[in-house]
Amino acid sequence: MNELTQRITLNPEVCQGKPTIRNMRFTVAQMLQLLASGMSYQEILDDYPFLEESDIQACLWYASRIADARSVKAL
Repeated sequence: MNELTQRITLNPEVCQGKPTIRNMRFTVAQMLQLLASGMSYQEILDDYPFLEESDIQACLWYASRIADARSVKAL
C-alpha cells in the first residue's frame, strides 16, 4: 500500500495544489472522470502512455479514503 500512497502528491505549485499523480499535471479527479466515463485501464494507459497501472490503482485508493468520511453532507 505504501507504494500507492507515494504516487499521489499534493504540491501547491502543481495544479493549484490539487492531488496529482506523481507530481505531474494529471489530477486524481481527471483519472476518476476517465474511469467514471467507462474507460478501461488499458484504454487510459493507451491514451496516456506516461501513466502506469499503479497510478490508476493509487487514484482509486485515494478516492476510497476520501469517501470513507465519518459524515457526508448532501450537495
